[in-house]
Amino acid sequence: MSRRVRYGRTTARRRPKPRRRTRRASSRRQRADNRLLGLLVATSLVGALVVALINWLLVNWWILVVIGVLLLLTGGGWLYQKQQRARWESVRAQGLRYGLAQLDALHHSQFETAVRDLMRRDGCPNAIRVGGGGDLGADVKATDPYGRRWVIQCKHRRSGLAGSAVGTPDLQVLNGTARQVHDADVAVIITNGRVTGPAVKFAKEQRLHVVDRHTLAEWSAGSRPLWELLRAVPPPRKPTSRS
Repeated sequence: MSRRVRYGRTTARRRPKPRRRTRRASSRRQRADNRLLGLLVATSLVGALVVALINWLLVNWWILVVIGVLLLLTGGGWLYQKQQRARWESVRAQGLRYGLAQLDALHHSQFETAVRDLMRRDGCPNAIRVGGGGDLGADVKATDPYGRRWVIQCKHRRSGLAGSAVGTPDLQVLNGTARQVHDADVAVIITNGRVTGPAVKFAKEQRLHVVDRHTLAEWSAGSRPLWELLRAVPPPRKPTSRS
C-alpha cells in the first residue's frame, strides 16, 4: 500500500502542465490585441493627418493651382521632346545609307540590325530584329505600308563575294518556316555575298525572293524601297495612298 500511495502522490504532483498552456494562449492573445490596438492608433493618426492636409489645401487652394500648372508644363515639355526625337529619328532614317564596305565589316548581328533599319527607312516603323537562337529562319520581320508581312533571313559574309555562297539548304529553311510559322506574305533572303545557281532556281520555284550583293548595294545606297527592287511581290493587303 505504501508504494501505491507514494506513486499516486508522485503522479498528482506532475499535473499542473495545463496551466502553462493556458498562460501561453493568454500571452498570445494579449500580443494580438496589442498589435490590433497599435494598428488602430496608426490608422487614426494617418486619417487625422489626411483630414488636416485636405483642410489646409482647401484654405490654401492656390497651391493646387500652382501644382497643376507645373504638372501641365512638365507634361507638355516631355511630350514636345518626344515628338522632336521622333521627327529627328524619321529624318535620320530617311537619309540612311550603307556602303558595301560598311556592311562587310559588320558583325552578323549588326548586319541584321542594318537590314531592320533599312526596312524602317522604307516605311516599316514596326520592323524588328528577331535573329538569334531559335529564330526559326526569321532574322528580321516587318509590315510594309501596304500591309504585307515580310520575313527576312540574313546571311552575312565577312569576306563578301569571297565568302561561302548561299545555297539551296539555306532557302529550304526559309521556305519551311516563313509562311507556315511566321505567316509571311514576302519571304526574303539577303546576303552581302554570293548565291548559287540552284538556290536562285529553287527560290523562283517556291516564290521566295533573293537579295544578292548587287541588289543589296542598290537598296542600301539609295532611297528606293526594297519592294520596288524585287520582282513578283504580292499585291497590297490593304489600299493606301501609295496604291
